[in-house]
Amino acid sequence: MAITAALVKELRDRTGLGMMECKKALVATDGDIETAIDDLRKSGQAKAAKKATRTAAEGAVITAFSDDAKIGVILEINSETDFSARHEDFIGFCEKVAAVALSNNVSDVEQIKELEIEAGVSVETARLALVQKIGENIQVRRAALVESEAGVVGGYLHGAKIGVLVALKGGDAELAKEVSMHVAAANPQVVNSDEVDPVLLDKEKEIFTAQAKESGKPDEIIEKMIGGRIKKFLKEITLVDQPFIKDPDVTVGALVKKSDATVLSFTRYEVGDGIEVETVDFAAEVAAQVRGEA
Repeated sequence: MAITAALVKELRDRTGLGMMECKKALVATDGDIETAIDDLRKSGQAKAAKKATRTAAEGAVITAFSDDAKIGVILEINSETDFSARHEDFIGFCEKVAAVALSNNVSDVEQIKELEIEAGVSVETARLALVQKIGENIQVRRAALVESEAGVVGGYLHGAKIGVLVALKGGDAELAKEVSMHVAAANPQVVNSDEVDPVLLDKEKEIFTAQAKESGKPDEIIEKMIGGRIKKFLKEITLVDQPFIKDPDVTVGALVKKSDATVLSFTRYEVGDGIEVETVDFAAEVAAQVRGEA
């Protein structure tokens, strides 16, 4: 029987598994979707997929670098609890995924899932096995690959919760690490001010204008006030203009310039950033149940 995209999609919708796993299951059962579901349930994959609906906002950020420091990879891999994020099997999985992503120069999460983490075992298969062992939803959330042919890529991990990669033109790995530590602490938004989104700039200018007009000062003074606020805002969010965290008398731009280097880019990941976590009021939930029983 032909394994159509519609059939694969149906199995995916019913099990929550990835497209490749569904296709393999259907090929093995010659397109019999009910048998495929039974087989997946027996193997435990469907059970693991059910856990995938649960929010995973804890976890770890992991980095890996090529021997010549020209390439670096950063990933965020999530779990449901911080306890599981400290499990040796979870840590081992993270390190292996980072290593295989680096060796294959891959940063697309779906492609990473299909890479072999060991002989005959894909990252996705290893993930499912880890879900079954730990009993929590584990997800490879995001990844980035950073390169610098004319310099180095270095990084810094603040525990396992914040990770940074910095690409430099010139410089060395130690300088890249120093800048990465600053990025971890100061959380800049761009390398240079000309990279700031014009929409963001217009929004800030609108806010500053409204605030300045409340002062009742003349228009020419208001214009200068707005200009000053915009300059201050840009310095606050621009990496090269920020005071270096270890020596506030020197900007990051001046720091790298001393080594005849230039910051090309940075990538900063923080565990759970942007993930909406549902908060449960257990007291209210119990009270509601009691009222329902009354």
